[in-house]
Amino acid sequence: MLTAPTLAAFGYLWVILWFAAHQRDFQYTPGGSRVAPETVGLDDFAAIEISTEDGERIVAWWAAPSSGGGVVLYFHGSPSTLPDTVWRLPDLRRSGLGVIAIDYRGYGGSTGTPSELGLRADARAAFDFIHAAAPESRIAVFGESFGTGIAVALARERRVAGVLLNAPFASVLRLFELRGPPLPYRLLLTDQFDSEALIGGIGVPVMILHGTADENVPVTEARRLYAAAREPKTMIEVEGAGHLAAWEGGAKAPALEALATWTAPNPRPSPHGEPAPAQAPTE
Repeated sequence: MLTAPTLAAFGYLWVILWFAAHQRDFQYTPGGSRVAPETVGLDDFAAIEISTEDGERIVAWWAAPSSGGGVVLYFHGSPSTLPDTVWRLPDLRRSGLGVIAIDYRGYGGSTGTPSELGLRADARAAFDFIHAAAPESRIAVFGESFGTGIAVALARERRVAGVLLNAPFASVLRLFELRGPPLPYRLLLTDQFDSEALIGGIGVPVMILHGTADENVPVTEARRLYAAAREPKTMIEVEGAGHLAAWEGGAKAPALEALATWTAPNPRPSPHGEPAPAQAPTE
């Protein structure tokens, strides 16, 4: 007969194998339908499709900049699709910025199945679309929650003007280790979104926003990420704000100012960091 320790060991091994097979079900929430921006009140946005390097079609909402004006490439959180971004995109447009927001592969009307490498390809495709459509524009990236990992990775692969992160994590791996059952995630997790390891290679201004009462992503994660980032960098903590609520809690004005400064045709020095020459794209 099997002893209790042996049964426990077999049970633990089964859990490990099951998690390894289903890990992406815990990370991604694909689905949703394709929605036109005007149906949610974004009349100055156009729905477009962008082809990725691996043959997927990514749905995006695009509002072109004024001649030579800056553009913000926005990455939403998860679970979320483009219609859920209507609470953020108007703020960016009212600041005079061009904006593009994408639905990741598998989300909304975009084709494909989400993975870290796939979502990074989606981000590159969106950046390259902006560069082709508005070649004189400087491009900043803005990620929220899950989208912060994609924003940081893109800033290592393309010449962005600045990086704005709202409620970021240091890595998805750390979130699993902090909140999941005791499993060897470092060995199991394929898509780790290790922003902490990547952000030190970004040679442009970084601004991080976080609420001290965030129960989804602890503010300590943002502090780790800030510590790993290079200068110029800014951290805005909003006391008592929950997940993503730092924006409404007082961080919106300095964040929009930073985005405008970073993407200005002739960027001027700012208390939030003077844009540094961007590093060459890397893979």
